[in-house]
Amino acid sequence: MILTSRLQLPDWPAIWPGVLTAITIALAATFVSEHQGGPQLLYALFFGMAFNFAANGEKVKAGIDFASRHILRFGVALLGARITVEQISGLGAVPMLMVIGGVVATILFGALLGRLLGRPRTEGLLTGGAVAICGASAALAISAVMPKTEENQQFTLFTVVGVTTLSTVAMVAYPTISRALGLDPGATAIFLGGTIHDVAQVVAAGYLISPEVGDSATFVKLLRVAMLLPVVLVFSMLFRRQGGETGTRPPLLPGFLVGFALLVVINSIGIIPKPVTDIVSHLSRWCLVVAIAALGVKTSLQQLASLGWRPVVMLAAETVFLAGLILGGLLVLR
Repeated sequence: MILTSRLQLPDWPAIWPGVLTAITIALAATFVSEHQGGPQLLYALFFGMAFNFAANGEKVKAGIDFASRHILRFGVALLGARITVEQISGLGAVPMLMVIGGVVATILFGALLGRLLGRPRTEGLLTGGAVAICGASAALAISAVMPKTEENQQFTLFTVVGVTTLSTVAMVAYPTISRALGLDPGATAIFLGGTIHDVAQVVAAGYLISPEVGDSATFVKLLRVAMLLPVVLVFSMLFRRQGGETGTRPPLLPGFLVGFALLVVINSIGIIPKPVTDIVSHLSRWCLVVAIAALGVKTSLQQLASLGWRPVVMLAAETVFLAGLILGGLLVLR
């Protein structure tokens, strides 16, 4: 089994201007997000796209490519520091089965919907995985094992925009839906944590209702985040076979997935102090913001618009499918 590609040290003098550009864009996005509100990742993407004219600049191109690939993978690996086995097992059998079933069903639905709409298999799996697991973070993780084509990169960015927008809508709408249906706090936590795309929006929606719902919804959400490892591993195997047809074979088990799994294990043992875990979690978020800023620099609004209406339908339908599936299960069990 191939665990990772041959280790190559980066050429720091060549990459630092581009990496610094991505970091600067990420800082600007964070400033606006913290002072004006709104999704940090989405700001980073849009601000990055404003600098698309510099994407092929001789001084920044190498660094932008490095940030969009290697910093992205490092950030995904650090996501494992958010999760412990105890948190997941403490949810109980029924919520675990419901959430895991929702993840699997949504991914399969995305693949089927993509085929019905005449889109490539990779696109159905990418949107389905992003909606099912953890939004923009999952989209970036899945894209890291996809075949490296310009079309896949453009679609990844479109998915990040769409899933972040839908997550923000869900953050506002889903607490209202749970109240209207008279869901108790436990069911509300499962609904919010099992359906809203990004972790930050789950936390916000849960605490809009109560601290108890916020805590429980976050744990449910972490179960979905934990599904990132097996799902991306399966996708890696699928895309690896596809890559073999084009002459490029990505590693069967990428190094960032190994890092993700190791951090989950180490964090579950409890040898990492909570302040360190919090720092690693923030660093993970920062790496993803820098990476999405770099990806934004590499694309343009014209390229995103060329994807057409079908990806919009895919993301919206998958979001409604997941919400309906979890909500239906809760109403049956009530």
